[in-house]
Amino acid sequence: MPPFWIMISVLALAACAYVLGRARAIRSVDGNTRRLHSRPGYYAWNAALFTAVPALMLLLVWTLAQPLAVNQVVRGHLPADVMADAESRSLVLADVQRTARGLTAAVARGVLSAGEAAALGADDAPAMDRLAEADIEIAKTPEVLAAARDYRRINSAAGRVLTGLALILALGGMAFALMRTTPQFRARNVVEQVVRGLLILCSLIAIATTVGIVLSLVFESIHFFRLYPWQDFFFGTEWTPSFGGGSKLGMLPLLWGTLYISLIALLVAVPIGLFAAIYMSEYATPRVRTWVKPVIEVLAGIPTIVYGLFALVTVGPLIRDWIAIPTGLGSSNSSVMTAGIVMGIMLIPFVSSLSDDIINAVPQSLRDGSLGLGSTPSETIRNVVLPAALPGIVGAILLAASRAIGETMIVVLGAGAMAKISPNPFEAMTTITVKIVGQLTGDNDFASPETLVAFALGLTLFVITLGLNVFALYIVRKYREQYE
Repeated sequence: MPPFWIMISVLALAACAYVLGRARAIRSVDGNTRRLHSRPGYYAWNAALFTAVPALMLLLVWTLAQPLAVNQVVRGHLPADVMADAESRSLVLADVQRTARGLTAAVARGVLSAGEAAALGADDAPAMDRLAEADIEIAKTPEVLAAARDYRRINSAAGRVLTGLALILALGGMAFALMRTTPQFRARNVVEQVVRGLLILCSLIAIATTVGIVLSLVFESIHFFRLYPWQDFFFGTEWTPSFGGGSKLGMLPLLWGTLYISLIALLVAVPIGLFAAIYMSEYATPRVRTWVKPVIEVLAGIPTIVYGLFALVTVGPLIRDWIAIPTGLGSSNSSVMTAGIVMGIMLIPFVSSLSDDIINAVPQSLRDGSLGLGSTPSETIRNVVLPAALPGIVGAILLAASRAIGETMIVVLGAGAMAKISPNPFEAMTTITVKIVGQLTGDNDFASPETLVAFALGLTLFVITLGLNVFALYIVRKYREQYE
């Protein structure tokens, strides 16, 4: 049985356990629920959780471990020289998995019987012809075909074992929970402990994901720096990758373009978004706020590719014709200013919505006290409301900055792909994210420095974002201490 249907079966058993647990609890006190330690719902949830959680945890562990275990077994059928090279090993294992899926599809569609699929050889011409007629692609290499057969066999056997163990755990958990369902059983305490454990598990998953992302970037970056000098990467001023050799992979032009475009975007988004938030929270009538706030938030739902097209077709030509050409600073549609302005428009709802919510969360008593002491509304906003809301406003600006640093499509269409350092905002430049996409796109050698440089660039972005968070935390703590 596939894992999805195992999960559905476990959840169905959990639903049955919920009903049985509630009924058993009520029946144990002859309907007088006041004699129960906990409400009947807690007994029901206790039975449901003990039925579902152990089986679902088994499914989670199997989902994580199954690819590693199966691939380790399959490697025994492949030549050692093929498995020695990382890139070749990855391609061969992908071919094995594709062939195994093809054999499974052939059995499901009736092209091959289960016995024929289990014994299929590279020299079985009739079976190969039937597969070709059914448009099912499989590898014809004997070693890969043998590995694919074992891959199917192991997966099938593991699926049967997994189904049995999951159902046994679910039924065993249900029986255990129902046996403990007595009037004296502290079901509420047990349910709260299980829920607390699930919440801790969710937080650990988030932490583990972050650690996994960082480690993947770090390990691949280390591999890159073994092939390319770190001095040339961090301090190089020329970006000219060439898979034929002689690449110059200095990141400074990309970092300059990233920070330049992000700065212009923030100069557009922060004042407009913050002033819009102040107006909506402090000056606008409820009727105006009801209309204005949703209209501003519509900007957040527009796909970035649409913003990119807007930059390419509208904003770029306007800046070129009205500013760049008359002043002699440029003649191209693509420029840092184009991408920065359009990106700033995209970031307005990030700043305004979050700032508006934070400003509205400031207690009204602070406003009333300031006005009662004779301050004007503008003085109250400037000296009382904004300092109180500063931590949230800094968080909104930080979110907008992180969003600007990670944007790709607007930069591709609005600023071009030219990696260079120039103070002229009307020239075409590019960012780190654009080059990450470019280096990982296409049929490139994954072990080459021209491809691995994408991970070093990603790690650089991560460090920049972390630095922004640390700086924002410092600012928040400093002003919060002044305010308190």
